[in-house]
Amino acid sequence: MSKTPFRQRPASEPVLIVGLIAMSLGLVAAAERDLHRRPDDEVHGSKPLWRVVCLNALGALIYFRWGRSRSA
Repeated sequence: MSKTPFRQRPASEPVLIVGLIAMSLGLVAAAERDLHRRPDDEVHGSKPLWRVVCLNALGALIYFRWGRSRSA
């Protein structure tokens, strides 16, 4: 990674970084909200474990793919 200060980088780079951070936080928030609202019997495994897994975007994606039961 370059050692150029954040403010001196090309305009597109900080926008991309901020966008990725916003998307990551949105995924984590959506996963946490889903965990909060979903009954225990519709979650594969324990909710506390999934809360720890969902602390980052990759964990949130994993939860959305494999952590939830299909509701009728």
